[in-house]
Amino acid sequence: MAIFYVTGTLTHPRDPKLWRKLRFLVDTGAFFTVVPRDVLSTLKVSSIREETVQFADGRRARWKVGEVRLEINGRSVTTLVLFGKKGTQPLLGAYSLEGLGLSVDARHRRLVPMPVVIVARSCLVYPLALILV
Repeated sequence: MAIFYVTGTLTHPRDPKLWRKLRFLVDTGAFFTVVPRDVLSTLKVSSIREETVQFADGRRARWKVGEVRLEINGRSVTTLVLFGKKGTQPLLGAYSLEGLGLSVDARHRRLVPMPVVIVARSCLVYPLALILV
């Protein structure tokens, strides 16, 4: 996997005046995006729950989770982030990438729009009138 960085803007989900640009390490091996807790504190982001996280060496810990607005490459989404330790390298995880509709082009070390996914015909929802007949 290619290692590369992207610049993104984090914003408080309900107060666009509270924002911050960050340089994220793209890490598709991480599920959640990680942001240093002092940055989230500056943005007045509150914890909504805790999750157990597992590190590459097998250790586990409980980390707080919050919601932010994230913009990268002209796309934005409200997404979940983990409150990392102060000074932690911000990581852009798979959950946020999916929400943004972006995937990794490892060869060119960049993010690109995901191909449009077509729903299979068997998954289509039929109008209620057809079901009741």
